[in-house]
Amino acid sequence: MEHIPGTPVTTSRRTLVAAAGATGLAAVLAACGGSKGNGADSSPSTSGDTSGGASGGMSGGSSGTSGGASGATLAKTSDIPEGGGRIFADQRVVVTQPTAGQFKGFSAVCTHQQCTVSEVKDGTINCPCHGSKFHIADGSVANGPATQPLPAANITVTNGAVKLG
Repeated sequence: MEHIPGTPVTTSRRTLVAAAGATGLAAVLAACGGSKGNGADSSPSTSGDTSGGASGGMSGGSSGTSGGASGATLAKTSDIPEGGGRIFADQRVVVTQPTAGQFKGFSAVCTHQQCTVSEVKDGTINCPCHGSKFHIADGSVANGPATQPLPAANITVTNGAVKLG
C-alpha cells in the first residue's frame, strides 16, 4: 500500500502485531545469548579448581581467534591455577594450565548458544546457560548440549606473562 502525501497514515492491526512480535523476539534472543548479563562477570574470574589441566607449550599456546586486542597481557602465569584456569570475559578468552608450565587458550563463548562460560572447575570449562562443559586440555565437549569444541584462542607465554596473540 502506497502512502499519498496529505492523507492520514493508517496502520493495520496485523502490522502492529507483527512489529510487536519482532520486538519481543529480539528481546528474547538478546536475553538468551551474549557475553554479558548471562551470569558471567566481566572481570577476570578464577577457578576454585586446582586439579586436572590443559596441554600446550610455554612459548606457543593455541592458534585461533579471541575477542581481545592482540598482544594484550591477560595475567601472570602464577595467576592461572595448575589443573584449572581463568576466564577473561572482557577479552572472551579462557586460559587453562593443565600441568605445571603448560598453558592453553580457548574462546570463552560456548558453541551451543554463544553464552559466555562462567567457571573452570573439576577439569572443565562450564557454561551457565544450558550446562555445557568443555575439557580444559583441548576444549572438547565433556557434556552437552554443545556438540562442537571451544575454538582455540591464540595466546603466548613470555617472561611469566600470558598474552593474547
